Amino acid sequence: VKWKGKDLFDLVCRTLGLRETWFFGLQYNIKDTVAWLKMEKKVLDQEVPKEEPITFYFIAKFYPENAEEELVQDITQHLFFLQVKKKILEEEIHCPPEASVLLASYAVHAELNVASYASFVNASLFLAPVQVINLYQMTAEMWEERITACYAEHRGRTRDEAEMEYLKIAQDLDMYGVNYFLIRNKKGTDLLLGVDALGLHIYEPDNRLTPKCSFPWNEIRNISYSDKEFTIKPLDKKTNVFKFNSSRLRVNKLILQLCIGNHDLFMRRRRVDSLEVQQMKAQAREERARKQVERQRLQREKQLREEAERARDELERRLIQLQDEAHMANEALLRSEQTADLLAEKAQIAEEEAKLLAQKAAEAETEMQRIKVTAIRGQEERRLMEQKMLEAEMLALKMAEESERRAKEAEQLKQDLQEARDSERRAKNKLLEITTAPGGMPQELSFSRENLSFDFKDTDMKRLSMEIEKEKVEYMEKSKHLQEQLNELKTEIESLKLKERETSLDIIHNQNTEQGTSKQSNFKKVTALCL
Repeated sequence: VKWKGKDLFDLVCRTLGLRETWFFGLQYNIKDTVAWLKMEKKVLDQEVPKEEPITFYFIAKFYPENAEEELVQDITQHLFFLQVKKKILEEEIHCPPEASVLLASYAVHAELNVASYASFVNASLFLAPVQVINLYQMTAEMWEERITACYAEHRGRTRDEAEMEYLKIAQDLDMYGVNYFLIRNKKGTDLLLGVDALGLHIYEPDNRLTPKCSFPWNEIRNISYSDKEFTIKPLDKKTNVFKFNSSRLRVNKLILQLCIGNHDLFMRRRRVDSLEVQQMKAQAREERARKQVERQRLQREKQLREEAERARDELERRLIQLQDEAHMANEALLRSEQTADLLAEKAQIAEEEAKLLAQKAAEAETEMQRIKVTAIRGQEERRLMEQKMLEAEMLALKMAEESERRAKEAEQLKQDLQEARDSERRAKNKLLEITTAPGGMPQELSFSRENLSFDFKDTDMKRLSMEIEKEKVEYMEKSKHLQEQLNELKTEIESLKLKERETSLDIIHNQNTEQGTSKQSNFKKVTALCL
């Protein structure tokens, strides 16, 4: 009951392990507006809601100018990532379609952080603003395809790196980090006052992207209010004082709180860091270096493991290949043996047939001689005998020719048998070479974790430091690549846009893009106009 706002705030920060507390605050709803819990007053003495439990929102109250340079702790970066993503999805920050696709790919990588994601269609719908999705004639699968293409380029990044890339893109959006308040100038014209890390900005009510006029913090001498009237006094006394009225006194108090806090941080960034911040940054650098070394070690282990697996797969493939060759050689040897046996059998049969024919030819010759002897018995018998003798001679001649042909066939079969035996001998020699040659079939494949171990020395740390410095030099090239990527995404989906669904902010953003203006160039331009 006696706690002050700082007691509750410090408890939350300690619970989160947060040290960069100056960006955050505890917000609560009061009537039709919001308020921030004051640190120096008791909680229950402030205008907090009377119902119980009292709900406070721990959120970022002030935004950094450059997230990569200012956000030191990973938890700080993560909290900003969650808050900015929520504002973009709820369309509190206007985001063009091409940037939405790229941001969605980083959000998928940061939140899912998996190599493949089966429910990506649903994820993509929750990681891009509804207005952007409705603006194009594209199905969920078409959005998935484009987000997946961007996501594929982020492989190898950690969650922290993906969140930082998200913030680096988001901080260039026109409405990033701006708190808007409805005001009226001395003429009674409705305007919007924007308060952010760079200064105060005046907008038309229907154009929250391009300010009419801006007051940088370093050019403001004094800010004050009296009742509902708010006064901005520029540093240059020749410049007119800007006055406006807000809807109620409570709003003026809120505006003043944000002005004081943003101005203090603006000046603090331009001074030497405090000892606490220097220590935090040194610890953060050491932690990043340690993580980088650990990441490189894991990548090296992964690389060695993959190389070992590839070597094992190659040896297994070679083993299978040699086994196939041995199997084929065995089959060839078996076929050669079978062929040799068959040819030997045929040769034996041909030889026996040749002997049988020779025997028949001899018998025919004997019969012919007998016929000649008995031919003298008579003219008629002689004529008949001559005829039979002629037939016997023809038969004998035929038998002799057949015998000669069979002899030649037997000789050819002997040659084929000899060739088959030679083929059998060669097949056996080849099988012997496969099974006994050096580097032949491996007997055993073994891998040990000791082969994957390695040592990091001081030279690795020096080389890592040089790589970190090199990354700074490559920053401009990455920014150029990012812009090209955004332009390419815009070109791809431009033909599917439904013009009738464009909001006024979409139209203003397109006009600014065609004119080549950006958040930074607008700020410089309107600042010069105000002065």
